[in-house]
Parts: sequence; C-alpha cells; structure tokens
Amino acid sequence: MRVLSFLTCIGLLLGLFGCLRFQNAYTKIPPGPWRATLLLDPSTVTPNPKGEPLDEKLNLSFDEVTNGELPFNFLVEYTDDTTFQVVLLNGEERIVSKDVSFGRSKSRAKDSIRINFPIYDTYIVGLYEEGIIEGEWVVNYREKYSIPFIARFGMDYRFTQIPKPAEIDLTGTWEVTFGPGGDEPSPYAGIGEFVQTENNLQGTFRTETGDYRYLHGVVSGDKAYLSVFDGSHAFLFEAKIDTEAETMVGSFRSGKHYRTVWQARRNSEATLTSPYQLTSVNDAGTPIDFSFIDTNGDTISLSDPAFEGKAKLVQIFGTWCPNCRDETRFLLEYLQANDLPNLQVMGIGFERYRQEEKSLAALDRFKTQMEVPYPILYGGYYDKGEASERLPMLSKIISYPTLLFIDGENRVRKIHTGFEGPATSRYEAFQAEFEESIQQLLATLQSES
Repeated sequence: MRVLSFLTCIGLLLGLFGCLRFQNAYTKIPPGPWRATLLLDPSTVTPNPKGEPLDEKLNLSFDEVTNGELPFNFLVEYTDDTTFQVVLLNGEERIVSKDVSFGRSKSRAKDSIRINFPIYDTYIVGLYEEGIIEGEWVVNYREKYSIPFIARFGMDYRFTQIPKPAEIDLTGTWEVTFGPGGDEPSPYAGIGEFVQTENNLQGTFRTETGDYRYLHGVVSGDKAYLSVFDGSHAFLFEAKIDTEAETMVGSFRSGKHYRTVWQARRNSEATLTSPYQLTSVNDAGTPIDFSFIDTNGDTISLSDPAFEGKAKLVQIFGTWCPNCRDETRFLLEYLQANDLPNLQVMGIGFERYRQEEKSLAALDRFKTQMEVPYPILYGGYYDKGEASERLPMLSKIISYPTLLFIDGENRVRKIHTGFEGPATSRYEAFQAEFEESIQQLLATLQSES
C-alpha cells in the first residue's frame, strides 16, 4: 500500500509539472533595467574646436558624477521567446522601439545589437557580452556624427547610485537664461518647471521656441543633474545651487556639438513672450499661396481646388524635431476625435539633408510610421534663413514647429510658434486655445460664404 501511495503521488506530481511551462529567462540579452551613458568627451582633452576661451561656468566641477557622461535608462522587454523591444525611460515618458535586430558579428565573434529610431533617422549599434553593450549612437543626418555608447544590465539609477542628501527642494518655477557662452552667442529666455521628491528630480525647460521635453535626474547635496535621450534629443544639464539665494548656475550640453551656460532663479511669476506674437505675416489680410512637392513627387499648392473654401492648418516642421512629433501627435488625436470636413491640414517639412531624395525618404517614413492622413510637403533644407526664403510671406521662421491658421480665402489669421507639449504646465492651456482658434477659423467660413 505504501508503495502504491508513493507511486500515486509521483504520478500526481508529474502530471502537475506537465501542465507547467518553464520559460528561459531570455534568449538574447537580459530583460529588465539597463543604465546607459553617452560619452560626450571620449578623450581627456577639453573639446574646444573653435579655439576660443571657455566660459568659467562651463568648467564647473561635479564630483558626484563622471564629467562628460550623459546617462539614461531603458528596459528590455520580451514580447515572445525570441523577440524583444527597447523602452527608453525619461521621467513619465516611455518610448518604445520595436525596430531592434540582434545577431552574431562575424568579424568580432560577439553578439551585436542595433536599436533603430527610424522617425529621427538615428540608431544605436553595439556589441553585447556578459551584461554590457558597447558601441555608438549614430545620427545619419549629421556628417560623420556618432557618440560612444555603453550600457550595463541590472542598473536602474540615472546619475548616482548613492546621492548626498538634497540641501534644497527645487520643486516650482524658475526663471532661466541660457547663454551667452560656449556655442551660444546670444542669451535666450526659459522657464524651468521642476518636481522634486527627496533626491529624485523631474521636469522640463520651456523656451519661446519649444520645450525640452521629459527630463529626469537627481539633486545631490547642492548640485542638480538632468538628462534626456529619446533617439533625437541628447540633453545634459548640470548645475551648482546657491541654496540661500535660491539660484543655480551650470552647463547645458546637446550631444557633443553644442555647449552653453545657464542660470536660474526661483520665480513663480516668470513668463515668456506669447507664442502668437513671435511670427507674423508680412501683408496681413492678403491671401497667401505656396507650391511644394509632396512625398509622391506631386506638386501641391495652397490654392488648389481641393482646398478651396476650407479652413487650413499648415504645420511647418522637421522629422528630426521631437517637438514637431509631439505637435503632430496632438494634431492626429484632434482630427481623430473631431469630424471636421471643412478643415484641411497639411505639413511642410524642412529636413537636415541637402539631398532631395533623402529628405523625401525621411518625410515619407515619418508619414507612414505616424500614420499621417494629410499631405506632407517638402519645403527644403532646415536652415531657418533658407526656410524663411521659401516662405517669404512670413516675417521669419524662428522655430520648428510653427503652425499657421488660415481661413477659406487663404488669409493667415493666426500663427503659433513652437510647441509646449505634454511635459509642460502649459499643455492643457494650449489645447483650450487651439480649440478656440479652430472654432474661430471655422466661423469665418460662414462669414465668407
């Protein structure tokens, strides 16, 4: 009987385990958190290609972190036994890249990985071995532009694993001036919006030409650190805090090509020039017109019969611009939620390639991946001076994106410069202003008829 009972138990256990499915933890690279850094200064020599004196504020010492490293975090998530995706983490934002390839490098006899950000025309490529990826971030639209990259598995901190106790709470609104200094010849205004929980710091900077999206970092002692990497932006902010005066001074870096200083003071009343006052039409009240080719190579004009008598939104943008992508996503969501047959939207893209075929390919890729239903036109090279020449009816192009509100007779009624997206406190106000502007624009159709 005892033997029979034992065999019966064994049979039950085998049956139970037969119903369970044991999965491998991973088949390629480990799933879970990774900490990555872009090595902005791969050499020990201070970069100064212009041979100019460096502002003393650019050489502040930050002993909590490794100078010249821009850190960011990502997750590796498996969607099945052999397929994984990479999720970039910036504060509250999650950016999923499913365009990932993994294989064996024959020349190096190591596993290789490539993470593509096709809308921005950039990618990360590297070799993987024992929980480390080492390679570079490559920007196709800049000539010979790459930054060394290294990522380590199992680390979820950003700047420092053991920060010093914060000497100040930066939560609130800060009046900011960027430059002059380094690569910025003229000062420009900004507003810092921060939320701090113990050492953790999140927030963004608003400027008159757009926001710096989701920043994430830390306050350690009397120093503050913030960074973002989203496939296009690679921003690093470092600052020394005067806790008594409630001011900050530090450096701002964009990739390896741009560096300037910034200063801030706490000011809950800080303001910027209205985005509706930055760009104007040269001859108010006079109808405008333009003609550009679309992604199919067909010439499209504002005066085409298909657009006659309709209100129009014309977005001046670039596929390389994250603020433009945020605005495009907003426009798509608005069109999906509202049935407005008398409203025509179109985009005019100004790209970072001189070659027309490469620019059209970038615009077509953007249109396809963003599922944009309206015409996307090719305006030319992204230089703002050249863009202004292509659109001479406007006072100037100072920002991507710039949004034109045009009535049924092709008169510009309003222009919104820049975009303050979902990372800012102004986003809800913009949504309300946009709705009001659209209703005003549609109302003009009745008065014109």
